[in-house]
Amino acid sequence: MRSRTANRSGIVIRRRVTPAGDILVTLLTPQGKLKAVARGGVKGPLSSSLNLFHHVGVQVYQGPHNDLASVRQAVLEGALPTLAQPERYAFAHLMAEFADALFQEGEFSEQAFELFAASLRGIAHQDDPEWVALVLCYKLLGLAGVIPQTARCARCGAPEPEHPDPLGGQLLCARCAALPAYPPAVLDFLRHAVRRSVRQNIDHPVAASERPRLWQALEKFVSAQVGNVQSWRQLVPHHRATGPAI
Repeated sequence: MRSRTANRSGIVIRRRVTPAGDILVTLLTPQGKLKAVARGGVKGPLSSSLNLFHHVGVQVYQGPHNDLASVRQAVLEGALPTLAQPERYAFAHLMAEFADALFQEGEFSEQAFELFAASLRGIAHQDDPEWVALVLCYKLLGLAGVIPQTARCARCGAPEPEHPDPLGGQLLCARCAALPAYPPAVLDFLRHAVRRSVRQNIDHPVAASERPRLWQALEKFVSAQVGNVQSWRQLVPHHRATGPAI
């Protein structure tokens, strides 16, 4: 493979410092997900630019025998300081890890980048960052083509299921279910969130007391269909302690 240098613009969705002082970063860009290393970056000028949630322009070099690109330059293009606030950070971190799990390296998806960037802006600026995170998680699922089954029972295929699936995060009919039916607002969101626009969803929030059911359904579905997302531990256990269990 021929040596090459490339310029990319993207958002840092994962950052890890190695014992050697290198910074391993994953960026979500309009051209797909990019993994790179800034060697010795923790002690150099790249450190302040390559922070989580920063929108940066990077120049990367990938040699003929290197699987991982090296960051040569990084310029900060945008930052959202309010994401450091405790009530916003957990949701932003979840969105970053969620996007990292959903989208693979080499996938070209400008729409995924724009939707993820919009989610961070919403979490940073909206009065209800939790609702923004819930809506955008479901919209990112739809964009990735990983959509919960809501029109028919996930077990027997019966139409118009209304009950929680405690294992898969989808919907079950009354015959297959062991739990009570979802409240109307929760059921409406689960059935239509992916098809509705972001604005339509944002403008019709589900009550905070009913959101634990949506988080739990999302956690179960993602764990079964996509893989483990560690950030659930910061959100879902809290909701289980304060809201109704499914």
